[in-house]
Amino acid sequence: MRIDVITLFPDFIKTAADIGVVGRAKARGLIEIATWNPRDFALDNYRSADERPYGGGPGMVMMVDPLRRALDAVRTAGGPEKAIYLSPQGARLTQRKVEELARRDKLFLLCGRYEGVDARVSEHLVDGELSIGDYVLAGGEVASVVVLEAVGRLVPGVMGNDASADEESFADGLLEYPQYTRPASFRDWEVPEILRSGDHARIAAWRRAQALARTVRDRPDLIDRRGGLTDDERALLEGHGLLP
Repeated sequence: MRIDVITLFPDFIKTAADIGVVGRAKARGLIEIATWNPRDFALDNYRSADERPYGGGPGMVMMVDPLRRALDAVRTAGGPEKAIYLSPQGARLTQRKVEELARRDKLFLLCGRYEGVDARVSEHLVDGELSIGDYVLAGGEVASVVVLEAVGRLVPGVMGNDASADEESFADGLLEYPQYTRPASFRDWEVPEILRSGDHARIAAWRRAQALARTVRDRPDLIDRRGGLTDDERALLEGHGLLP
């Protein structure tokens, strides 16, 4: 996958992209990440990429022309036609959206700063907006790193065990079941016996029940989104003493 990021702080993106799973994927040639600074496409000697808003008000707004030139440069270099603008006004990032983005071979992100970008950018030059939550950040860089890691780890071959992604939180509309490792006993806190039994069918059923119970307790909205519990799921929870 090729990922292009337009940002006023390219070093932030480069540093984050060199860490962990995405960093290893880059080293293996599975992901290519390029950054583009709109100041490099400014029209004046000051490398201006922002200006005061028309109509007055606090803060600065990123200018349309440097961004348009940066967008054109990415396209000329083989990037996608339009970028995804990371902003609080965008559609909420979900695991389903992450999976959809991971199926692309190219991804193009635009990071806003200050009071955001000139509205003509979001109206005409990007392919939608994306938000990581209902709060305001200083800019889109942190959000873009969230997207890079969430999407990058789903690119085929990136994770050591591709099957593990199928069992993580939100993969099936549920939160993930609890995980344990050695030692089996710590301060009288015991790893559940069933996980040490070697009975893979019982373990799978226990994990499914735990995922359902955790989701019912902590994120009932996800259960509602799935249309509620099925009869089989209710029976599974009851069989493990977890039916609320």
